[in-house]
Amino acid sequence: MTSPIPGMPNGKAAGEPCIQLLDDYRCAIFGTPERPDVCANFTAEDYICGDNRDEAINILSFLEDATRPINTSSLKRKYR
Repeated sequence: MTSPIPGMPNGKAAGEPCIQLLDDYRCAIFGTPERPDVCANFTAEDYICGDNRDEAINILSFLEDATRPINTSSLKRKYR
């Protein structure tokens, strides 16, 4: 499940950049009341963020891919 974000009322899908992400990778709503709880409560940990930005992107991309909902419509059996 995802949380509403200002500018993204249905939340952010896995692999989709947040609309609040600035060009320098800072959050445009950091420290504001509009920032979703999921973001405000996030704590950077080595197992999630690694030792540098490249490691963080790799880890987070893997986690997003691993938790992305699959399109089940292509898996449904067609009955005659």
